Amino acid sequence: MTDDDGIAGGAAGDTTTSPSVTQDGVSDSAIYDVDHSDPMATLVDRSGMAAEDVRQITELMEALGALREAEQRLSEASRRYMQLNDTDMRALHYLIVCAHQSRIATPGGISQHLRMSSASITKLLDRLERGGHIVRAPHPTDRRALAISITPETHRAAMETVGRQQSRRFYAAARLTADERAVVTRFLRDMTAEIRLTDEEWARDDDSPAA
Repeated sequence: MTDDDGIAGGAAGDTTTSPSVTQDGVSDSAIYDVDHSDPMATLVDRSGMAAEDVRQITELMEALGALREAEQRLSEASRRYMQLNDTDMRALHYLIVCAHQSRIATPGGISQHLRMSSASITKLLDRLERGGHIVRAPHPTDRRALAISITPETHRAAMETVGRQQSRRFYAAARLTADERAVVTRFLRDMTAEIRLTDEEWARDDDSPAA
């Protein structure tokens, strides 16, 4: 692993916290303030909105930004601890879920989950096998397939470190009422739908066919 993941931490190399105000005089809250990021209202039409509503939405965006940053730092720490990249970690998570559900994981299933080609999955599994994280074995019912399982050591390490930290999000949700959870769920799904890419030309891969 390299230290590239920590570049965002700043010149001093401190990746544990972000300053509330940079040396340029820009505050964390200004990054998510629509009046600062879109002062001419070219992106967001807020005509007719009360100033308090705009302020509250800005506060919400700032909270979402803080959550994303916490998740990113946790992901970076997870990769450093496990000495794996993000795709490797997602593959191991998939294998852990399969193990907990008593399901047999296959290269094809992993390929579908990660949305990667068979060739890329083969390379990924080669890498994880060399690192002692997975075991390949003949599939018990399908001669054409392999059964992929996570090793007990890696399973235990992931559960007791990364998994334990990630699971704490459940308690935040548990502290909400049922009605509050319904509102949050509806909001997150609505926001996901708003920002989901739908064949925008600027977002296409270079080798994607033109519409």
